[in-house]
Amino acid sequence: MSRLAKKPVELPKGVEVTLAGDLVTVKGPKGSISITLSKGVKVELTKETLAVVGTDELTHHPFLGLDISRLKNALEGVSTGFKKTLELVGVGYKAAVKGSDLDLSLGFSHPCILAIPKSLKVEVEKNTRIHVSGVDKVEVGQFSATIRSKRPPEPYKGKGVKYEGEYIKRKAGKKAK
Repeated sequence: MSRLAKKPVELPKGVEVTLAGDLVTVKGPKGSISITLSKGVKVELTKETLAVVGTDELTHHPFLGLDISRLKNALEGVSTGFKKTLELVGVGYKAAVKGSDLDLSLGFSHPCILAIPKSLKVEVEKNTRIHVSGVDKVEVGQFSATIRSKRPPEPYKGKGVKYEGEYIKRKAGKKAK
């Protein structure tokens, strides 16, 4: 059995969990998330805790840790939310939110325009910092990775899109001997 699945998860205040077969719906002050559990995995709900239980078959054991992690992320997402910050490094690199699109100028001959998912909130600060926030950890991470993939940081000058606090290992270049 998974180490994560052995311990029950405490429900945060203001969070409501409903079970309907394999579908678990988590509602909180920030929003709601629905999670479909893997086959053979069941959830036991009490007033203050949430526990994942599997059958004795070995085929269900790998999914216990996965499902408890997804449930923990859902509980954290609806109570506090998730946020990632990206920084644009480079001369002329800028970002702007135009309606439901994110407009990125990253040194190409054309602007990169990304459609912002409806479940996410994107804010641009000082044209060079992008804040992506939302309830679902996977969606926040995936959209942030999509933004970063448009111009990943290069190792010589560090120009590109990077996560806040990300360290770019620099190369010396031609001049180093």
